[in-house]
Amino acid sequence: MTQAAAKRPVNNLESLMLSLCEQTEGESVTVRDLLDAVGRRAYGPILLLLGFISVSPLTLIPGATWLVALVTLLISIQIVFGKKFPWVPRRLLDFEFKREHLVSGVAGGRKYAKMIDHYVKPRLTFLTNPIIAPIIGLICVAAALITIPLGLFPFGPVLPGLTILLFGLALTARDGVFLLLAAAALTGAIIILVRVLPRVIGVIESLFS
Repeated sequence: MTQAAAKRPVNNLESLMLSLCEQTEGESVTVRDLLDAVGRRAYGPILLLLGFISVSPLTLIPGATWLVALVTLLISIQIVFGKKFPWVPRRLLDFEFKREHLVSGVAGGRKYAKMIDHYVKPRLTFLTNPIIAPIIGLICVAAALITIPLGLFPFGPVLPGLTILLFGLALTARDGVFLLLAAAALTGAIIILVRVLPRVIGVIESLFS
């Protein structure tokens, strides 16, 4: 991680993207680098990071969709059980990919980030109260689990990934409206899963036949 740039606080989607570029360097980056860039002492920015990766071109990297789903699952379970600071296994932290994929994903997403951030502000803050965190964690667990079968289909993981991104944004900015939007995105993901479930079962059966 580069020491040249001062670490900016992550309080919306665009600040997350800028931190990912400013706080990393070299030809490749690891999951550890990304977590360090956004800070590991708050779950909101971490979920925002995982959600951003889930809907970005980074998921075109083979295995990235399931890796992000696994990390999201681990983080979400820790939220459910009230763990103060998240823990991720070293093997997952060491997963590496080319930094150019990160930079191109940020470049392509910044204009959309600005549009989204324009509507983000503290409201319905009682929905982002720490008391409700275990419920949010359970919903994120569901989103991560849904991602695994939907990852077998093009664009299948977009809605569960969007769920995680919106939850991260809601917690980071204390915006309860975005928390409700996240719940709506998860509902859409569940509907899609129900519709494609026969195909998922068929793919699994073909793998073991």
